[in-house]
Amino acid sequence: MWAGLASGDWVNERRVRRVCWLLIAVTLLSAAALLLTASGTLDHLGRPIGTDFSNVYAAGRMALSGHAATAWSWPDHYQVQQAVHHSATVPFYGWHYPPPFLLLAALLALLPYLAALALWQGATLAGAVLVVRRIAPGRGTLLAALAAPATFVCLGHGQNAFLTAALLGGGLWLLDRRPWLAGLLLGCLVYKPQFALLLPVVLVAAGNRRAFLGAAASSLGLTAATLAIWGWPVWQAFLDSLPLTRAVVIEAGETGWEKIVSAFAAARALGAPLPLAYAAQGLATGLAIAGAAAAARWASPAVRGAAVCCAAVLSTPYVLDYDLVILGPAIAFIVADARARGWLSWEKSLLVLAYAAPLFGRQVAAFSLIPVDWLATAALFAVALRRAWLLDLNARAPWRRVAGQRS
Repeated sequence: MWAGLASGDWVNERRVRRVCWLLIAVTLLSAAALLLTASGTLDHLGRPIGTDFSNVYAAGRMALSGHAATAWSWPDHYQVQQAVHHSATVPFYGWHYPPPFLLLAALLALLPYLAALALWQGATLAGAVLVVRRIAPGRGTLLAALAAPATFVCLGHGQNAFLTAALLGGGLWLLDRRPWLAGLLLGCLVYKPQFALLLPVVLVAAGNRRAFLGAAASSLGLTAATLAIWGWPVWQAFLDSLPLTRAVVIEAGETGWEKIVSAFAAARALGAPLPLAYAAQGLATGLAIAGAAAAARWASPAVRGAAVCCAAVLSTPYVLDYDLVILGPAIAFIVADARARGWLSWEKSLLVLAYAAPLFGRQVAAFSLIPVDWLATAALFAVALRRAWLLDLNARAPWRRVAGQRS
């Protein structure tokens, strides 16, 4: 068994295709059941279809009505969500994003709720799939991307992880080809800045001045656009909301520790006090950024891309399981590099773990406190750093290489 796991022989094209088609069937059946049992914009349990998209749409409506700054007021925001769904008991989904995301939310709010949700998920999923197919071209890439458990989780939540993955993965893929465009894409992550924390370090380590300037241009441009449209009050409201968001959402874990994929959440779930949990996250963040910077400096472009995507997930205390869509480009980068330079031992099995983890990670964490999703992300990060060490930094060193295998 161990030899099979090490070689990855069990991961063959026929088996992968069968599993992917099964996962797609489950996704389609789940979506059909959700829509057929829904009433208006609410599912049979009284939750908004697309759950978290409710706060995006409501914030957009508030911006269009001339009350953009009140989007960060939880009572005001909840009133709009109640009006959108025509329900006084609809669950509340808080708006915690910086003002640049309000630009997109306002555009989506021009449409009816369900049409906006369909456009939002369809367009961003298409962008993420396009990026993954660019990274690792092939007939199976589209199937694997659509079937990914993280895709299923993100669709169910109406979340923005497809957009995040497209911007991060696309920017990293273009970094050496078209650095200005790469920087413009990476700078747009100002809308979800916890995943951009490491990017200045990575771009400096890579010595890519044009990408750095491009990222600065797009992030500052989006910020300037919000100031031009709504003025300073939206930024003041966002800054004023941060202590409450930190206390309730991050430190108290109202979202549920089993849903959060970070070292901080894993420590808190085990009963660690706040200082110890922050220390654990600080260590994870430091190691993730250092590893990503080393890969940016010395690794091949594909290995660098995989390492940075994983590090983006590991470096923040607040990252949920739907955000594991970001690991899609990371897996694609590893596959692309393995096609060019061969597979190392254990890699295929660990990639399968990272791919499948969102299917059961939340449930395992809820019942056993084992942070499967975080461990899978850390394992994928280790795979990228190992390739950087053995194939780039220490190319003449012996390693256990599985010959003759291609994805």
